[in-house]
Parts: sequence; structure tokens; C-alpha cells
Amino acid sequence: MLSWSDIDTIMFDMDGTLLDLHFDSYFWRNLVPQVYSEKHNISVEAAREKIFAGYEKIYGSLDWYCLNYWTKKLDLDIGELKTTITHKIAIRPNVLILLQELQLLGKRIILITNAHPISLHIKMKHTGLAVFFHQCISSHSLKLAKENSGFWEKLQSLEPYNPDRTVLFDDSLPVLQQAKREGIKHLFGIVKPDSQNSPVELEEFSQIDDFNQVLPSSLSTKEITND
Repeated sequence: MLSWSDIDTIMFDMDGTLLDLHFDSYFWRNLVPQVYSEKHNISVEAAREKIFAGYEKIYGSLDWYCLNYWTKKLDLDIGELKTTITHKIAIRPNVLILLQELQLLGKRIILITNAHPISLHIKMKHTGLAVFFHQCISSHSLKLAKENSGFWEKLQSLEPYNPDRTVLFDDSLPVLQQAKREGIKHLFGIVKPDSQNSPVELEEFSQIDDFNQVLPSSLSTKEITND
């Protein structure tokens, strides 16, 4: 149970947390190999094998999230390609309600994503979610991915926060583990980041299936009842 009276700053991941990860899964696993195969006149299977090997090689690094890196590596305009499937960008259930309630409570609401600034811009433009945040920060501005050592300490230069009074919602286990190592007290994972894939089990952390589970209004009611 999360007591909102103990929280000053709420940090949200974007893909797989606020937004359905299906957009990104489809883009990187299906669309990119398909377009690459057409451009280079090879089978989709061969394209997928080559591209996935490239993914694995730099997984967890900042380049893994960098559209400029993949544009150069694959000789494809990755940013432009993303704009062709914006209809697949979807906000996860009860995200809007939670953000509205947190605004009314006067909490500091921050979006912190590993997504490249181009991706961040595309998704904020499509969803309109940027209006809820005091800051929208791409990890590229800090030259570290969120799962890299020192990221959360370095974040203080852009967004000073008290780790004891901060909650982070993120679908990535390595990110949550690094945030824990750097002192963030309240950490929550996501049960099903991709609506079209199986649930993910994170034994180390509590997980949210639907953001109605942590709505301040419902929590306040429960806390009063329990008292």
C-alpha cells in the first residue's frame, strides 16, 4: 500500500508504464525488420536475425535507446518510420485519472524515460500527456540510461528530489534495481507492460496491474476505513 502523504515527487516511466509497450514491441520486432528486408532485398527472417543480433549487442546501453544510432546503423530513418504507426500509441488504463488526481494534490510529477527525444516528442504530441508533468526528461540529456550506475544521482542536477519521499513507477527490472541501489524508497513495477504479451513477474518489487490500484482517492478511503 502506498501512502500518498509520504510522497512529494512521483516519477513515471513512459513506454510500458504510462503507454502500452505494444507500440514499441511491434515497431522494433516487426516493422523495422520488414522495412529493412524490403530496402536490402533480403527475407524478413534474415533481416530480423541480423537486427536482433545488433539489439542484443548493445542492450542496456544508451545507444540501445538512441534513434540516431539505429538510423545510422540500419540506414533507415527511424524517427520518420515511427510516425507511420502513431495510431498504435495507446495510454494504459486509468493513467489519465491518476495524473489528474496527482495534479490536484499538488505533487511534483516527472516523466523520466530512456526514449530518445524524438520518440518522446512523437508520443507526447500524440497523447497530450505532457501537460501533466513538471518536467519530461529523456535519459539522453544525462548521457546515461536509467539502468546505468549513477543515473539517479545525476538526475538531481536536472530535478532535485528527496529519495525517501519519491515514488518511481517503471516496467524495467534493471531500472528499478538501479533506482533502489541509489536510494529511491518507493518502487513499483508493471504487471503487463505490453497488452498483447504475457504478464511479467518481478519478485523484488510490488507491481501495478491497473493504475486504479493506486488512485489517491481510493487509497484515502481505505486508509480512513482501516483507521
